[in-house]
Amino acid sequence: MHVQSTLQELADRAPELLAPSLAQDWPELPVVRADGAYLHTADGAAVLDFTSGVGVTNTGHCHPRVIEAARHQMDLMIHSALGITLHESALMLAQELPRVMPQGMEMFFFGNSGAEAVEGALKLARYVTGRPGVISFVGGFHGRTYGAASVTTVKAKYRLHYEPFVGGVYFAPFADPYHGVSGNFGDSAADAALSALRSLLERTIDPSQVAAILVEPIQGEAGYIVPPSTFLEGLREICDEHGILLIVDEVQTGFGRTGDMFASMGFGVRPDVMAIGKGIASGFPLSATVASRDVMSRWKPGSHGTTYGGNPVSCAAALATLEVIRDEDLLANCKRQGERLITGLRDLGRRCRSIGDVRGRGLMVAIEFVRDRDPGRRDPQTARRFLDACLNRGLLLYMAGVEGETIRLIPPLIITERQIDEALSVMAMSLDEIER
Repeated sequence: MHVQSTLQELADRAPELLAPSLAQDWPELPVVRADGAYLHTADGAAVLDFTSGVGVTNTGHCHPRVIEAARHQMDLMIHSALGITLHESALMLAQELPRVMPQGMEMFFFGNSGAEAVEGALKLARYVTGRPGVISFVGGFHGRTYGAASVTTVKAKYRLHYEPFVGGVYFAPFADPYHGVSGNFGDSAADAALSALRSLLERTIDPSQVAAILVEPIQGEAGYIVPPSTFLEGLREICDEHGILLIVDEVQTGFGRTGDMFASMGFGVRPDVMAIGKGIASGFPLSATVASRDVMSRWKPGSHGTTYGGNPVSCAAALATLEVIRDEDLLANCKRQGERLITGLRDLGRRCRSIGDVRGRGLMVAIEFVRDRDPGRRDPQTARRFLDACLNRGLLLYMAGVEGETIRLIPPLIITERQIDEALSVMAMSLDEIER
């Protein structure tokens, strides 16, 4: 006779059931349900979730309009592979997305994850240009499949034991105002990074051999590094000069996370190709490689494919997600609450020597812990103690950065002023605790 295990009993068995690379993370919180901005644990606690499934549930957990759309689609059809059949939700989504995307981003290859979208973007760029080279940036994170990992350098452990990677990939410094580039900080970091990129094109790979430059408009896993706008503008100029495609990875920054629908729009920079995912469908697996009709039409039938990409239920959820973002004015709320959050955190940072920097855009916010306010002296130990202290008080945050020295705050875009203030109060008490 089958005996059903409790969630806690199953959680205790997780080390023998799930691969360590999947499940051995922090804090392994047993959760039984979620709604809005809260996770509800097996012991009955409500935890204010400032992770949003790592930037996925932008409309909050289980938004009723998203659930309703998904349920309706499930009654009609759960799966049928695109191309073999065509279904309404995917076609409707492909019709609606250009209304909110950067100009010219009008044709879509749907996948399931951000890594898939990046893989598609890399393949598309090489295919249509006939060039082999790809330039990415130090500190970038683009996923963990082979192609995506080949252009990822945020942490050496993401690359350990996986050599050799995909060839033809080159790395340039990202414009990091806080940590600097070749001794240049603030806005001058952009000039230094662009100079290094031009040197790479002069000395290492000729521009005629470069298919694409791949960049996150704000580096995510690296710790929410926000570059000066002149950096992205300079990348656009270099790409235009040499016929290189500019691929913008907006998997983490898209669908309102920064207060603009996509971060590149806030920087005023037009991509040639985009990778989008995470917030697109409020938690249902979906992503897309996106380009102009001119570029995408040159990717011939059979040159790329998918089984589950553009799943009918996920596409229906994505359509509802777009409606919620629009109807509830979540972009405005993101900017308003993000400003309140950053202002509050900077007030805390001024009285705490272990906080080196508070940065971000919209509700993509980071706190970096350092020793004695020195950007070169990371302090992951204090960051971890801060995470634990916040969780003990009912607030879930998550780490980022090379050693986990940076804490990222990713609340849903539906977050309220009261919840922002609740989180700031928890963080203030937690900082007082760890600095005693």
